[in-house]
Amino acid sequence: MARCAAEAVGEVVLAGDLLTFSSAPGEKVLCGPGLRRQEHGHGHASDSGPGPGLAVCKSGIVRHKEPAVYWVDSQQKRYVPAKGEYVIGIVTTKSGDIFKVDVGGSEQASLSYLAFEGATKRNRPNVQVGDLVFAQFVVANKDMEPELVCIDSCGRSNGMGVIGPDGLLFKVSLSIARKLLSPNCEVIKNLGELYPFEIVIGMNGRIWVKAKTIKHTLLVANVLESCENMTTDQRKHVFKKLSENVP
Repeated sequence: MARCAAEAVGEVVLAGDLLTFSSAPGEKVLCGPGLRRQEHGHGHASDSGPGPGLAVCKSGIVRHKEPAVYWVDSQQKRYVPAKGEYVIGIVTTKSGDIFKVDVGGSEQASLSYLAFEGATKRNRPNVQVGDLVFAQFVVANKDMEPELVCIDSCGRSNGMGVIGPDGLLFKVSLSIARKLLSPNCEVIKNLGELYPFEIVIGMNGRIWVKAKTIKHTLLVANVLESCENMTTDQRKHVFKKLSENVP
């Protein structure tokens, strides 16, 4: 039996559940991770509501963001590539014109040497095995090999490409990575006020940080790793202690 998506926000859903929504003319409803659009004639989602349905792909809690964005917040361990998502990958092999990249999923993704800004057959990018790359998925489905690019639709790097050799790479849960990517993330803002740092966050749960000193880099990484298990009061207490020790 299908449930109304708006009423299911904040509640637990299971893979296979169906959600319905009533969209106004011209309104676009965006499906995030864990949901798949299911139009009329596919299953029974449309039987209990006037609009198309959303099929739940993985168990978790339904989340909503204005105006009409829905996704499922789950505690899954392994990253599943999704088209359009930005990730941090590790170049594992170099085979002809293709780099193989470990993104933490069940299989490696491919990255063409031409998928970099300014790359040509004569002007190849300087990418070595072991390098970190910040890239975006352009192909990600169960029937095809995942494919990454380091350029946007205009051919610009737009912040993507090889990440510098310095800094620290560490892993967090997929849910905390998505929270840290939210525009109004207080943890990132508060840390930046204490220790200026560079940060790259991949939706595959990998984070790269670089502060002015190794000590500050480690402090930033420790806070980001542990913030998932801290309450708001505990986090404020930690930041207060850190601010007292800032030289």
